[in-house]
Amino acid sequence: MMALNLAHQTGAAAAAVTVAPTAPRSAVVAAAATVATPSVSAGAAPAPALQMQTMTVDAAPAQPPDAVKPDLAMACQALVAESLPDEAEHADVAAELRSKAGVPVFVMMPLDTVRKDGNSLNRRKAVEASLAALKSAGVEGIMVDVWWGIAEADGPGQYNFNGYMELMEMARKTGLKVQAVMSFHQCGGNVGDSVTIPLPRWVVEEMDKDQDLAYTDRSGRRNYEYVSLGCDAQPVLKGRTPIQCYADFMRAFRDRFATFMGNTIVEIQVGMGPAGELRYPSYPESNGTWSFPGIGEFQCYDRYMLSSLKAAAEAVGKPEWGNAGPGDSGGYKDWPEDTGFFRREGGWSTEYGQFFMSWYSQMLLEHGERILSAATGVFTGSPGVKISVKVAGIHWHYGTRSHAAELTAGYYNTRQHDGYAPIARMLARHGTVLNFTCVEMRDHEQPQDAQCRPEALVHQVAAAAREAGVGLAGENALPRYDETAHDQVVATAADRAAEDRMVAFTYLRMGPDLFQPDNWRRFAAFVKRMSQPGAREACREQVEREAEGVAHATQPLVHEAAVELTH
Repeated sequence: MMALNLAHQTGAAAAAVTVAPTAPRSAVVAAAATVATPSVSAGAAPAPALQMQTMTVDAAPAQPPDAVKPDLAMACQALVAESLPDEAEHADVAAELRSKAGVPVFVMMPLDTVRKDGNSLNRRKAVEASLAALKSAGVEGIMVDVWWGIAEADGPGQYNFNGYMELMEMARKTGLKVQAVMSFHQCGGNVGDSVTIPLPRWVVEEMDKDQDLAYTDRSGRRNYEYVSLGCDAQPVLKGRTPIQCYADFMRAFRDRFATFMGNTIVEIQVGMGPAGELRYPSYPESNGTWSFPGIGEFQCYDRYMLSSLKAAAEAVGKPEWGNAGPGDSGGYKDWPEDTGFFRREGGWSTEYGQFFMSWYSQMLLEHGERILSAATGVFTGSPGVKISVKVAGIHWHYGTRSHAAELTAGYYNTRQHDGYAPIARMLARHGTVLNFTCVEMRDHEQPQDAQCRPEALVHQVAAAAREAGVGLAGENALPRYDETAHDQVVATAADRAAEDRMVAFTYLRMGPDLFQPDNWRRFAAFVKRMSQPGAREACREQVEREAEGVAHATQPLVHEAAVELTH
């Protein structure tokens, strides 16, 4: 969840889009695709040099109910009380969602919702007013990043969730559900980051001592956004493996919030890479390294990744393929035709290219397998809690044969190879929701020379999810408040047959721009169209009238939220 000015990516839509100071976690755009090679499962041989790690996780112990603070004094809530959804809590959240005719809408919280010391909320008064306003508009809940760099900052195994507890209590009292993101990545240095929240200090110290723990490009540049998946099974973090650290963090979170699981906290989105997405950090924007619509670079040059590549090459009898990645794959800002590897008839389609992309994307899939094995073990005893995984919506150069920007991110998706089906099948094995973005985008709004195809991309990912039998959730990639974007989301996410409807939609993002009068009125209408049975079939005038009523009733709350969030 991040923020920045993304006008350079909106193409023809720039005139219609209001870009907020807070933008998405996945930032630019985003999509995914991976390899068609089956992912590692029980009994299957993993890629060389990366053994699957199994973990035994104890069930969450019973805990006494947390103390509940006095009810929040929200004078304006009485004005809209009769329009609020039923407050009853449901243990079977999946059944609840399936029973709805529409798509529940969640709203992303600001990146810095919790103070960096972890003890309390930033702008508590603004959060209080904002949650009440969101509830009044019919919003299902909120999404919040639970930052590794905040909650385990003091030392290994020392967890501080106090600020998050304050938010959970506030959400429960307001009647909102929560999607909690286990954010094991750095905030800062990626597209959309408005604040800087590094990895825990003790993790950074280990990365400083052994810089091969960081993702590395061909030039030797290190990326500290996320610990390299190449060392997933190595005890490199004060005696623990990265996977053990993630599992311990999730277990601590589960135990701390045991009384909220399944009633207030209904989804755990498990971070798997930079920006929380299952991908490599192939397009970092820090220091001008990358800019849209560059193809990015492969991130396979730390010694752990190279060791695996060498073993994989030897296993297929081609040891000469194991020394490095493609030497002619260009730089971060290049376009496909600037390179030998990604051009129309380039190396991506050769036997070597197929080998390299299969290995590179398979490593990403196995990383997802390991983390999901840990996550499902931790949260199995929490009925009503879904687990989701974010896949990046990389739509630029999608119209080319090689899909270069997807390949460098680890998604083996080309004109000849479906990279989304293996991801969806991997998620299906763990009963996980596939969360995808750029749902609001239309092809004609994007730069045509960059072969951007967000609509085709969303269609392909939706088809992969449907075929694998996994739920598909969506997000908008850019902060937009116009009816054109809202119409596209409704058409893509909600106006579908029941089996093709998204299970949830998360709106980017809560901030002062959302609470501007016109934006708020349009948002209230959007929520009604998305989440209330029959509202989408109602005439636009009726929906607009109801939205005007919500906007009028919540005016004091919305004004307070806008003012407080601006400070």
